Amino acid sequence: MGGEPPSFTGAVLAGGASSRMGTDKAFIEVDGRTLVAGAARALTGAGASSVLVIGGDEAALRSLGLDARPDDEPGEGPLGGILTALRLAADDVVVILACDMPAIDAESVTSILAALSAAPSADVVVPVVSERRQFLTAAYRQRAAAHLGEAYAAGERAPRRAVLGLDVVEVIGLDDHRLGDVDRPEDLRRYAQRQV
Repeated sequence: MGGEPPSFTGAVLAGGASSRMGTDKAFIEVDGRTLVAGAARALTGAGASSVLVIGGDEAALRSLGLDARPDDEPGEGPLGGILTALRLAADDVVVILACDMPAIDAESVTSILAALSAAPSADVVVPVVSERRQFLTAAYRQRAAAHLGEAYAAGERAPRRAVLGLDVVEVIGLDDHRLGDVDRPEDLRRYAQRQV
């Protein structure tokens, strides 16, 4: 039984190299808006108290009206971005989104938050898509930061391994299309074909 959705800070991770795409994924336009702006919009629509964009081209992100913040650990993968978001967030709950999901929406974020509200003991709530936990589309409580930080300091860079030892609750049944990401140009073409 869940209560009111928690107050939360949204964070979009935009620091990836985008090497498989060949261009910065954050600024690819889909349906008239950049991917990073679409992720920020989903977080705002779900009621985020603020939305931070971690990593990436800060000047270009600010030119889009986004609150861009440098990654504490640039070039070291998404775990550093998650830790940066947890450090900067004003709320106990932080919802992390990767910047490369063209169909992400507020309803998906709200479903993740509802699962967190229903599981007070959870440190992390993560949706499962095609039997894979999506740690870059997940809600983290601040109390997870120390554990994640220790894993990072020990050399771990993969969120899926860094969470071992935390109380992780899975969310099943969300729309796979909404949570899908794009890594290569052909992924964008598939997305466009599905929208037709």
